[in-house]
Amino acid sequence: MTGIAMLGTGLIGSCYTQALHGGRSRDHVDLVYSRSAEKAAAFASTWNVARSTTNLAEAVNDPGIDVVVVALPNDLHEQAVTAAAGAGKAVLCTKPLGRNAAEGLRMLRAVEDAGVFHGYLEDLVYPPKTLKGLQSVQAGDLGRVLWVRSRETHPGPHSDWFFDRARAGGGAIIDMGCHCIEIARSFIGKEVRPVEVVCWGDTQVHPIESEDHAVGMVRYENGAIGQFEVSWAFRGGMDLRDEVAGTEGTLWLNHWLRTGMEMYSAKESTQYVAEKSESSRGWMFPVGDEVAALGYTNMFADMLDAFEQGHEPAETFYDGYVVNAIMDASYRSIDTKRWEPIDLPLWHGQGANETSRLSRAFDKDHELVKRERMPDGKTKLILRNTLTGEISQRVQ
Repeated sequence: MTGIAMLGTGLIGSCYTQALHGGRSRDHVDLVYSRSAEKAAAFASTWNVARSTTNLAEAVNDPGIDVVVVALPNDLHEQAVTAAAGAGKAVLCTKPLGRNAAEGLRMLRAVEDAGVFHGYLEDLVYPPKTLKGLQSVQAGDLGRVLWVRSRETHPGPHSDWFFDRARAGGGAIIDMGCHCIEIARSFIGKEVRPVEVVCWGDTQVHPIESEDHAVGMVRYENGAIGQFEVSWAFRGGMDLRDEVAGTEGTLWLNHWLRTGMEMYSAKESTQYVAEKSESSRGWMFPVGDEVAALGYTNMFADMLDAFEQGHEPAETFYDGYVVNAIMDASYRSIDTKRWEPIDLPLWHGQGANETSRLSRAFDKDHELVKRERMPDGKTKLILRNTLTGEISQRVQ
């Protein structure tokens, strides 16, 4: 059995603990850390955790602990990761890894220099629907991936520190764009280098310094585009959707607003509906198993299986660092209002390659632009002359 210390007693710490206690059936949080003794004691009581502490060094150096899980606000990640690495403990850190790429790179180097196991807790690449979709994409069922659109929007975060730019490192992009960016990287191929970003972001609703809306596009070296859409002012609950477009197919995923379960209540329900749900009456969309639907169960199974078997998990601190670098470029683009290069001094993926155009030869003189069945049953062909470039059509 793996000894686990949970650093943090907020919503994410609770979600992680539920997933650990209900996942592989042999994992249990043995120790919880909080800066508040009251919160630590309450968390330990709620989740049946044997010990609690307000001393970070005591938590990470505890001889019964093998894995440290960092579920703290963004401004505390580096301190916690550095302490865990210094103690020689495996460390799993919630998203985003750092508040910026420099911070993320320091954390990556800390765990690599210490030679400890590390995992980036990016839950939204682990939902069952996403894993099934990734299998199809990686098997080539959609052909070459051209475009991935990932959207996460909701009425806003649950804790005050998210709205503090200095503590969080940004707004909706740092909070949710990190999810969307890594989802797109996973479908496009994490070995493909992200090259540049163009992004719009603004503060439209909340009286804060950070952006509460943003839309961005990330261009990859092979020509693929990853698009992210995030908002802290979307009304009606949490909207989690992904779309993948390839040369041979399309994939649509809807994780939250249409969960497969719909319920109507004319009176105010006393039951919990779903995370970020704004209403407990009228039409509601409950989620049967939130920690599974959000990927937490699969994520910790991957992390702890990899730890025990001595190999890397699907998401490491390196992935968190790359996501941080993309978000840094997004923030620069908001300011400059132009495409901004992604600065990745440390890159483990493929080298530069040319974008390949698919061969669509029709005959010795033409390429096929499009084939379409018309309402009258005939087939229309749009052709391009390979010598002159002239576009023409034929009906068969």
